[in-house]
Amino acid sequence: MEEELLVRRYFEAWLRRDGDCLEELFDPDVVYSECYGPEYHGIGQLKQWFKDWNRHGEVVAWRIRRFFMQGKQAAVEWYFECVCDGVPSSFDGVSLIVFNQEGAILEIREFESRHEHTFPYGR
Repeated sequence: MEEELLVRRYFEAWLRRDGDCLEELFDPDVVYSECYGPEYHGIGQLKQWFKDWNRHGEVVAWRIRRFFMQGKQAAVEWYFECVCDGVPSSFDGVSLIVFNQEGAILEIREFESRHEHTFPYGR
């Protein structure tokens, strides 16, 4: 599955702190919406965000748990862990991804869920 490998390469770029592959993974007109509000339009903004974020942060883990593909759209469930400005954090998330006709990422919309869960009625 080419699309899943593309997404894995993107996650690995963050782990390696190497954005050299971004132009080959993303459509030039990409729209990327982060789970906490910021949105980036176009490959230029995406590359600038990647560069700026990695100046003060480090992705420690970004693991795919499940990958669902239908046509040119995917839903990816994942676990994310980072250290940003010396503060560690982690959360679970889902990315809804749209690919263009050539297979590049055209759109990503991220959604976050707390990693720690409570069980008010037991397990």
